[in-house]
Formats: sequence, structure tokens, C-alpha cells
Amino acid sequence: MYGVHLSSTMTSQTHTGRTRLSRLLVLQAAVALADEDGLEGLTMRRLARQLGVVPMALYKHVANKDELLDGMVDIVFGEIESPSIDDDWRSAMRRRAIAARQALKRHSWAIGLMETRTPGPANLQNHNAVMGCLRGAGFSFETAIHAYSVQDAYIYGFAQQEKTLGFQTPGDAGEAVQRRAQEIGALDTYPYLAEIATKLPESGYENAVEFVWGLDLILDGLDRRRHP
Repeated sequence: MYGVHLSSTMTSQTHTGRTRLSRLLVLQAAVALADEDGLEGLTMRRLARQLGVVPMALYKHVANKDELLDGMVDIVFGEIESPSIDDDWRSAMRRRAIAARQALKRHSWAIGLMETRTPGPANLQNHNAVMGCLRGAGFSFETAIHAYSVQDAYIYGFAQQEKTLGFQTPGDAGEAVQRRAQEIGALDTYPYLAEIATKLPESGYENAVEFVWGLDLILDGLDRRRHP
């Protein structure tokens, strides 16, 4: 999405010979580069080259690399649905969690940065909305904090595991388990692992399904704790 936007913007300005930068354009281009090559491939020099400007031109819009990262993370937060205090809290939390996982799949470099960077407007708005939805639903302050914490721990933890394992299709997990079990000779020694290696390739393992299954389990438990 950002690559398309950036490309069209640059094309429309080619006839002028100059790129009219804005903070948003710089951040979008940085997100696109990080999506492509990870944070390791993102440098101010490479970003400037992508935008067709000298590196110093970037510093009119972001003071330094830290401010660039703050803004990039805020863009990711902007892609996550914010719950409304008027919504059914469970449905709202479910939609927010699913949107967060999807955003982190698009921008896996942001995993681990979401709660550590200096918050921007989208970040603050999303956090405020979540707490407002939980408090409006009847959670006490303390229980709302617990509810928020356990949901984010699950979302970010699942996203990290999904990134690390790298399964792209429902069949990938089963094939990986079967291959590993055969390599280490586990099929004859560990019967329950052998069962996984045998049955998982047939049933498949779909990340989206597993995520929602666990999420609903958490939300069911939180509902029981909602009223003191």
C-alpha cells in the first residue's frame, strides 16, 4: 500500500525535478522500506535515496532516527481499529485484536516496538479507547489494567511466534513437524509427538484460526471477571 502511494507521488512530481517532502511521506517511505528489508535495511541515507533527496532534507521532518521510528510505529497503530465506548466491549476487543495481528503481519519489524517507542497521536488514541471501552463495560480500574495487559501479551506474543515460525499455509506446520520428528527419531520414542507429526499434516494449522481460538478463550475468561 505504502509502496504504491509513494510511487504514484514520486511519478506525479517527476516533471518538476523536485520531491515535495512532508513528514507523512517520509514516514510512509520508511515503513515501506522496513516492510521490505526490516529495520536493518532502513538507514537515513537509503531513505533519502528512495525519496530522491539528500539526507539532510529528511531532518526538516524528523529530527533523528529515533523520531523516525516513533512515527513509523504510530502509523502501525493507526491501522489498528480503536474500540468505541458505545460498542459491545467483547466484539470491540475482538476486532481490535484481529486488526492488531493483521497490522503486525504487514509490519513485522514493529513487533517489540509497539509499547516501547514515544507514543504518537494514533498510539495515544488507541490506548485511551481501549481503556475507555473496558471501563465503560463495567471493568474496575484494576481489572481493566489486567484485561488490557493479558490481551496485548497474547497479541504481541502470537505475532512474534508467527513471525519466527514463518508458516505461510495451513500445511506448512504439519510438514515442518513431520520433517523434524523424522530427523530426530521422535516417532518411536514420543507417542504424542508422533501423533502430532502424523495428524497435523492432514488437519493443517492455520494461524488466523488459532489466533481467534485463543483470543475467544481470553475474552470468555475476562467476561467472568468483568463485574466485581
